[in-house]
Amino acid sequence: MDFLHFFTSLDSHLGSMIAAHGNLIYAILFVIVLSEIGLLPLFFLPGDPLIFITGSFCKLGALHLPAMMATLIIAAFFGNLISYRIGAAIGENIETHRYRWINKKALERTRAFYKKHGQTTLFLSPFIAVIRTFAPFLAGVSKMPLKKYIIAANTGTSFWIVSLMLAGYFFGEIPFVRQHMASIILSGLGTGMVCIAIGAGLSRKKQKP
Repeated sequence: MDFLHFFTSLDSHLGSMIAAHGNLIYAILFVIVLSEIGLLPLFFLPGDPLIFITGSFCKLGALHLPAMMATLIIAAFFGNLISYRIGAAIGENIETHRYRWINKKALERTRAFYKKHGQTTLFLSPFIAVIRTFAPFLAGVSKMPLKKYIIAANTGTSFWIVSLMLAGYFFGEIPFVRQHMASIILSGLGTGMVCIAIGAGLSRKKQKP
């Protein structure tokens, strides 16, 4: 509950962090966005509400909008690259070793999916919590060509960051939005988990004779 409370009151926490750390907040937010996208265990980090609230602080003049946008877009770029490289390394390891716990058929289906729908998936995935962390990793595992991956993934994350920051900039001070921040966070995480559950269910159904 304390964990949830921290994320649902990001507006007050971010304000105190800006007051305490000044321009160092740019580096802190850089690390948070990079970590959420680039490191699978940190999928729970609050990318959506954090970027939205950051936009509202830009409106107040506490942060510089173009500089903050550029910082987060660069963070997402490196997060995308790290996740892809980790996935590619694991994919290579799977190819050269026989793991009983690895379902090779599921791996081949994932690779076929990314070959056909990878660019669309990577463009849309940043807008869904959890999925935006796993999609770049799976692109690496699936051996998606790096050039296509870089273009699709960074177009998606750039659009995600710019749209959310502008939404926060123009609508972040609306009382209804602030009052329902908890619902926004939970709905985003819930959507991501449901998508993963559906994908797992479909994969299991295809495995049955």
